[in-house]
Amino acid sequence: MPEQPHDDGAIAPTGAGGAMDLAAAEGETLEKTPGGPEGTGPQEKPRSLWSDAWRDLRRNPVFIIAGLVILFLVFISLWPGSITWMSPLKCDLAKAQQGSQPGHPFGFNGQGCDVYTRTVYGARTSVAVGVCATLGVAILGGVLGGLAGFFGGGWDSLLSRLTDIFFAIPVVLGGLVLLSVVTSNSIWPVIGFMVLLGWPQISRIARGSVITVKQNDYVQAARALGASNSRMMLRHISPNAVAPVIVVATIALGTYISLEATLSYLGVGLKPPSVSWGIDISAASPYVRNAPHALLWPSGALAVTVLAFIMLGDAVRDALDPKLR
Repeated sequence: MPEQPHDDGAIAPTGAGGAMDLAAAEGETLEKTPGGPEGTGPQEKPRSLWSDAWRDLRRNPVFIIAGLVILFLVFISLWPGSITWMSPLKCDLAKAQQGSQPGHPFGFNGQGCDVYTRTVYGARTSVAVGVCATLGVAILGGVLGGLAGFFGGGWDSLLSRLTDIFFAIPVVLGGLVLLSVVTSNSIWPVIGFMVLLGWPQISRIARGSVITVKQNDYVQAARALGASNSRMMLRHISPNAVAPVIVVATIALGTYISLEATLSYLGVGLKPPSVSWGIDISAASPYVRNAPHALLWPSGALAVTVLAFIMLGDAVRDALDPKLR
């Protein structure tokens, strides 16, 4: 019989294999179609946890407000001379406890120092102490807790008992005891004390997060394929277990700033001639009735700073919490 004519591109019947050829052709057609199957458009690349979190943070007004406040604090901490023209150590006893004057919007404290200048320069100390203490706590606690959660056994038990001992030490009382014997005027003894008593909290968070992540299927698959412990920790576990540590550390940063002010107020933290909000609050307390402005401005700056970091931590927690999605 003569061969039946057929159009170009049509699939000739080939018996049992015809159905397979037709399916392959349809799949190829759908793959080449720009709109995808049923006109749904091109498939979007799956977003990661961090990209989703950043998208949510950009739409969160709490994060935007807290971020702007923190950026301003960082700016005046790095370049305080850009918004003030005086030295925080320059004082004039003839102007002690005087109120606002032209060029001195916050008035003067009991020593005749400009309250505005000291409030601006006090931000540098508070931000430096908070950031350095948070980094130290996050690194030390994260590493120790992550290793304990990954290896378990005796190392985990030892770390758990050690954290229990540190949790039993009252923070303020520990600061009074440990820092009372320090004579240095630098910020490093205060930072070291905060790291010493702050790492157990981060350690427990990191330990629990690593224990949860290492039970996932992709970690077990990597272990079955012969991945080393270091590779599993760096490539598979750490990126997926670090989110809770970041959240807790961000919230704790405001707490460390408040703790530094508390210790300085009690006289065991930073000491004059260092400039600190806690020192100014302590110095202004005896004459709060005669010069309330000397106490109001550093206290207000401290409250706004701590609140900004707490709000930032809450926003980051909401963005990284998968239960809220």
